[in-house]
Amino acid sequence: MTRTFHKMHGLGNDFVIFDAREEPLSMDEALARAVSDRKTGIGCDQLIVLETSSVADLEMRIWNHDGIEVESCGNASRCVVALTHAKTIETGGGLVTGEEDGSDVEVSLGEPRFEWDQVPVTYAMPTNPMPMAWGELHNPVALSVGNPHVVFFVENADSIDLDELGPRIEHDPVFPDRINVNVAEVHPEGIRLRTWERGAGITRACGTGASATAVAAILTKRAQSPVKVTMRGGSLTIAWAQGEPIRMRGSATYVFKGEIDLEALA
Repeated sequence: MTRTFHKMHGLGNDFVIFDAREEPLSMDEALARAVSDRKTGIGCDQLIVLETSSVADLEMRIWNHDGIEVESCGNASRCVVALTHAKTIETGGGLVTGEEDGSDVEVSLGEPRFEWDQVPVTYAMPTNPMPMAWGELHNPVALSVGNPHVVFFVENADSIDLDELGPRIEHDPVFPDRINVNVAEVHPEGIRLRTWERGAGITRACGTGASATAVAAILTKRAQSPVKVTMRGGSLTIAWAQGEPIRMRGSATYVFKGEIDLEALA
């Protein structure tokens, strides 16, 4: 079962993309994990499968490195727009719209959601801030931008042990769907961000993490829209106002095209 794939990345957050619109592809947790393995598969942070959609130009399904299917990915959305020139993308987190502008791509991720049952958290509580703490991290803003995030504002993001606190917070029972964890410094020139991605760990960049963090900073009056969010892999520009969708702008890089025998991985 040899299939063509595309390797792309957004600021170093990398993807293997299969276009299954003409030839269906059956994907499951085990196969997604095998393809994503950097030693015995192709290797990626997220695996993307493109399918036909009745409400958009195409549907994008997303599997994290651990094989779990998730709702949304901002960096992958920009890559899919650059690859396919789609204007609208159906995702598990809602409808994404995209537009190419030279080497950059801007996508609209819809409106953020702050209600406790929309993030979601297990029981009713405030989400701005959450009355909870894990070690030195406390009182985050919790929200959904198509997938769930908590944002902690700190003085020094590098001082936070995300390798220890990231999985601890991700798997806390208060988050029934697990959670993405962001630690952010706010400066006059913008936001500096580190993200522990649910099911993937620390990545070079996280588009929805940048979006969630920018929204939280604007909401709490720490920053003004648009705001530049800088991660290890590079920067994104995020614009948002209450009652409006989030707009994310940044690069999408094509790396190579290849073929793989998926049955050999099974």
